[in-house]
Amino acid sequence: MARQERAVRTRRTVLEAAAAVFDERGYKAATIADILERADVTKGALYFHFASKRALAQGILDEQFSQAEVPPREYRMQELIDTGMLLAHRMRHDPLLSAGARLSLGPDMKEIFDGGSLPGWIQVTEQLLTQAKQQDELLAHIDPATTAWTLSACWTGAQIYSQTLNNREDLERRIADIYQHILPTIVTPTVLARLDLTPTRGTHVYAEITTKSDPGQRSGATSR
Repeated sequence: MARQERAVRTRRTVLEAAAAVFDERGYKAATIADILERADVTKGALYFHFASKRALAQGILDEQFSQAEVPPREYRMQELIDTGMLLAHRMRHDPLLSAGARLSLGPDMKEIFDGGSLPGWIQVTEQLLTQAKQQDELLAHIDPATTAWTLSACWTGAQIYSQTLNNREDLERRIADIYQHILPTIVTPTVLARLDLTPTRGTHVYAEITTKSDPGQRSGATSR
């Protein structure tokens, strides 16, 4: 068990180091030597988990989806909002998400990673929208597939603009703006009135997840 835990920690250390290097230098300019120096692990430890630089990058892309798991809600549209807002919150602090965006959107990345994590995010969004429509949360004319593409494109565009203009400092507010503008055109008025679209939603969801994953933190917060 101790050996397994060390392996998990080492893998995470290598992934985070690779993410930081990819985010700073880009995929093509980054080297295994750069990543080894940042991670402070042996070459053997790195190659035990990842056979190549491309495998490292794919590991970062795959990690995106585990970073966006949110608790179940009464409304599927709230789960969709929570997913987007949690990503906006985490992207400001987590190099894995930031690097994943660069690997998905950077120049020449499509020929290497075929869109990176973008197809996956569109699929996740479409699944939630499809479930929302089945629960009568969406207006009758809304097509989940088309709407998923549009929402994903808006989220990605806001992320790029926020990074370029403000180093992502306003990302959560900008994503909330998108939902506040678009959701009234796709969600039924009754459901819309019950959704939390505030810019701080991602912060609250992150705190909820953190507390549930660390009961000691919850008891510690209560004692204070």
